[in-house]
Amino acid sequence: MNLLKRTLLASALALLSLPAMADAAHPKIGFSIDDLRLERWSRDRDYFVAAAEKMNAKVFVQSADANEQKQISQIENLISRGVDVIVIVPFNATVLTNAVAEAKKAGIKVVSYDRLILNADIDAYISFDNEKVGEMQANGVLKAAPKGNYFLLGGAPTDNNAKVLREGQMKVLQPAIDKGDIKIVGQQWVKEWNPTEALSIVENALTRNNNKIDGIVASNDATAGGAIQALAAQQMAGKVPISGQDADLAAVKRVIDGTQTMTVYKPLKLIASEAAKLSVQLARNEKPTYSSQYDNGSKKVDTILLTPIPLTKDNIDLLEKDGFYTKAQIAGQ
Repeated sequence: MNLLKRTLLASALALLSLPAMADAAHPKIGFSIDDLRLERWSRDRDYFVAAAEKMNAKVFVQSADANEQKQISQIENLISRGVDVIVIVPFNATVLTNAVAEAKKAGIKVVSYDRLILNADIDAYISFDNEKVGEMQANGVLKAAPKGNYFLLGGAPTDNNAKVLREGQMKVLQPAIDKGDIKIVGQQWVKEWNPTEALSIVENALTRNNNKIDGIVASNDATAGGAIQALAAQQMAGKVPISGQDADLAAVKRVIDGTQTMTVYKPLKLIASEAAKLSVQLARNEKPTYSSQYDNGSKKVDTILLTPIPLTKDNIDLLEKDGFYTKAQIAGQ
C-alpha cells in the first residue's frame, strides 16, 4: 500500500511539473487589440498569430472594439487563463496601470504593441518610429505646398502615438512657420481616429477659413479619408495636399488618384513577426535585443523601434512587391 501511495504521489508531482515545462516549449500569448474592426489591426493579428505558431506558441486574441472597459475586462480574462505574456494594443494608453499590475502580480510579462502604455510597469514596447512617421507626413505636405495656410488633423487624444506624431510633424513645420512660409490656421485631435469626426472637423475648418486651406497634415489614412470627403464637397479634393499613414487600401487608391498626397507604409508583417519573436523570448526568459528606451511615466521601457517608409505615387508599387496587396486589389478588381 505504501509503495502504491508513493508511486501515485510521484506521478502526481510529475504531472504538476509538466505545465511549466510545456509553457517554455509552447508559450501561451494573449493578444489584446484595440479594435479588430479596423483593417490595420486584423492584418497585424494574422501576421502575429502565424509567426507565433511557427515558434510553437498558442495565441489568444481579444478585440476591445474601441472600449476601454472592455479591454480591461479582456486583459483580466487573459490573466485568468494563465498566459505567459500579454501583448496589448491599448485603446486608451492611460487607464491600464492596474490591469498591468495584476498581470505582473500573476507573473505574466506585458508587451506594449505599436502604442506605448503609459504609467505602467510594462516589460517591453515595440513600434515603428512614430516621430519619424510625423516628420514624413509633414515633409510630404510641405514638399507639395511650401507656402500657405495649414490645418493639423491629429489622432485620438487617448493615443500617445498621436502626440509623438505631432512632435515629428512640428519638427519639420516649425522652421517654415518661423520663416512665415506657412501659417497654422487650425488644429484638432480626432476622437478614436474616426473618419466621420475628421470629416466634420475639416468641414468646419473650411467654413471658418473661407476654403483658404493649402495643406492638411492628417495623422493617418482614416482621418485623411474624412478630410478628403470634406474637400471633395467643395471641389477641392486633389488640390489640397494631404498626408496619412498605414497604407490602407482606400488610401493607396487615393494616392494613385491624386486626392491624397502620400501615406506612410509600416510593414505590418515586420512589426507583427518581431513582436511575436519578442513575446516568445520573454516567455522563455531569453534576452531580446532592444534598440532604445522610452519613458512611459513609470519607468524607462526597453523598446524596439522599426523604420517606416513614405509612399507616394512614385513608389506605391512597393506594396505589391512586398505582398501587402495584390495588383488586382490596388486596381479595385
